[in-house]
Amino acid sequence: MGKYKVDRVGRRGFMKNTAAAMASATLANAKAQGSGVRRPNIIYIFTDQQSAKMMSCTGNPWLKTPAADYLAKNGVRFERAYTTNPVCVPARTSFMTGQFPDTYGIRSNSNAKQFKPKPGYEQNHIGAQLKRAGYDLAYGGKTHLPPELEPGKLGFEVMSTGRKMDLSEDAVEYIKRDHEKPYYLVLSYINPHDICYYHRTDLKPKKENVELLKVAKSDPGFFTNGSCPPLPPNFEPQTDEPEAFQAKKAIKLSNRNALSEEDWRLGRWLYCRLTESVDAEIQVVLDALKESGQEKNTVVIFSSDHGENDATYRLSGKSTFNEESIRVPFIVMDKGGAQQGGLVDKTHLISNGLDLLPTVLDYAGVPGAKGDPRGRSVRPLVEGQAASWRDHLGVESAYGRMVMNDRFKYIEYDVDRNIEVRLHDMQNDPCEKTHFTADTQRATDLEDMRELFKRWFPHEGTLMRNKNKKKKA
Repeated sequence: MGKYKVDRVGRRGFMKNTAAAMASATLANAKAQGSGVRRPNIIYIFTDQQSAKMMSCTGNPWLKTPAADYLAKNGVRFERAYTTNPVCVPARTSFMTGQFPDTYGIRSNSNAKQFKPKPGYEQNHIGAQLKRAGYDLAYGGKTHLPPELEPGKLGFEVMSTGRKMDLSEDAVEYIKRDHEKPYYLVLSYINPHDICYYHRTDLKPKKENVELLKVAKSDPGFFTNGSCPPLPPNFEPQTDEPEAFQAKKAIKLSNRNALSEEDWRLGRWLYCRLTESVDAEIQVVLDALKESGQEKNTVVIFSSDHGENDATYRLSGKSTFNEESIRVPFIVMDKGGAQQGGLVDKTHLISNGLDLLPTVLDYAGVPGAKGDPRGRSVRPLVEGQAASWRDHLGVESAYGRMVMNDRFKYIEYDVDRNIEVRLHDMQNDPCEKTHFTADTQRATDLEDMRELFKRWFPHEGTLMRNKNKKKKA
């Protein structure tokens, strides 16, 4: 990992480096297409609501994920990968466009039909760019996208929308076809999203979840014999928790008093089982890919749309800026081009929504990938090449925006124009139990992070207001 270079650059330098990198990639890709360099099949597999730590290859002892572990063993696992927005529709909008979802007016699931087209988006989404490059496109599984970005409308062959093994079976059939062209296959799995049916009282429990819970509850030593995960170290609510969490339309807090500590632990156990179930479905696809003889000519990318709070701060669901909600798996396996497998990249800040499009198009040999200019292809990192990289990264949600660097998170919660600022020190408080916004010893850090926030979200500027100032006005 020491050969990877991280440049600490300002906005002007960042844009200059990005332009130079894109120009270099354009020239290299043009040469590649002209010289017959391999253009691999590309499979993008993503789950729904799977946090970064929900894989046994990360050292999590409470579940076993052999499919994800296989990808990590034979590829590169990026430890610091984040969603663009910790909710389904916005995150998936990024997968299709390579842009922040708010570029199209999408900040939450509820405004999916308020998609605001931008000039040229029909030619610049990932499907259009791959089609022009001669790739076949196929999409299977859950969509949950704005109507304008439904896969069928973007040129994808739409396979199974079934919830369970139908998707893997259709994927196996697709892989085994005789393909005249390279293909981009997207497999969108529903689980472990079904954990929502455990936590939310307004949703009818899934039959299979009920059966799993019956098995767990039938064990008299379930909570004491090591079968059930413990509560997380940041189980109790944050000190001076954001008022945004209490807002009626923001984070739901109804479970805090409704669920006992054993209920929360049982939910964590179920989350592990649901993650294992989707991993087993993915294993079927990986086995078929290997048996077909295509594995060395196929790049497999694995991620999730967002994470799950999983009892942190006595919260379920997503939408928050804590690590469990926004940090996701991101693994790239390229047996035909990677320098070596089994690497864990702990250095680079990855945005699965911004970086997926340039990564896929880089592997496809597409010059001049059109997406957010802050997006980067991770291919050089997978192949062990030196690469300049971003030193900060932004995330947005319906309730505010956040920027992070190697150590700090700077958040501006914005609910009903009540702006709450939070500075988290991930080095001294990795569980984010409190915040350091008012700490005079971190005043310089606060100002530095505010400047990064302005740089990443220039259209927002900074809204340094709080409830007290609002009241005085």
